[in-house]
Amino acid sequence: MLNNTFHHIPGIGMKSEQDLWAAGVNHWDRLTDPDGLKISPKRLSTLTRYVAESRQRMAEKNYTYFEDLLPPSLHWRFFPEFRHTTAYLDIETTGLEWDCETITTIALYDGDTIRYYVQGQNLDDFLKDIEPYKVLVTYNGKCFDVPFIEHQFGIRLDQVHLDLRYILKSLGFKGGLKGCEKSMGIDRGELDGVDGYFAILLWNDYLKNRDVKALETLLAYNIEDVVNLETLMVKAYNLKIQETPFAQTHELPLPPAPELPFHPDLSTVDRLRRRYY
Repeated sequence: MLNNTFHHIPGIGMKSEQDLWAAGVNHWDRLTDPDGLKISPKRLSTLTRYVAESRQRMAEKNYTYFEDLLPPSLHWRFFPEFRHTTAYLDIETTGLEWDCETITTIALYDGDTIRYYVQGQNLDDFLKDIEPYKVLVTYNGKCFDVPFIEHQFGIRLDQVHLDLRYILKSLGFKGGLKGCEKSMGIDRGELDGVDGYFAILLWNDYLKNRDVKALETLLAYNIEDVVNLETLMVKAYNLKIQETPFAQTHELPLPPAPELPFHPDLSTVDRLRRRYY
């Protein structure tokens, strides 16, 4: 979809872009063969110049160029082009205030490999593992996960950031990550009803009782978050494509479900529910 986008070019708004598509300028490549295009030579010259720069930025893997120039409401457009360097990210913490709590676990998924990090074990490994990725996909990560990570580690995550909270909200989906999942047909199965507060209970139970099953259940929950983020991203992209002239050509297939390294322990979940709910 990025190759069909002109909204990042100065002077091109949503209506101007739609007019370009209607005039036959529906791909960057059309500017190299302008015969039949219904646009003025001046506009053609401007578009050609900026598209050449866009191609150069893509070749340089300067993805922030597009993040900076496209409005956040259109950041979903560059997902297919950047997917090969995308990481789905989610953290769990000891509380809900990023400036006074600590990270307990982190889950990272790139559509192929699942990685997970645990406080007191390998949490610092996250720092080197996140470096190769140029794009992050989160749910509410701009307000929570990313500032939490940056505060705790004293770093800056400078990847392009697609926050599904805002993309899904623009499509009419609300109710947090779990609510959006249900609305889009994603079933959590044995983890249905487990949420961020329950994740805190699982971590506290692990610390207090050294119950490995509690930690494994927490990791199962955290990892399912990031695996589902990929499915949500693809579903959201496909819904957004329906709003464009490219619905018949640009739809993405849903990703296959990976094999998960952990599964929830139902006896642990039931025990904590009876005690705290």
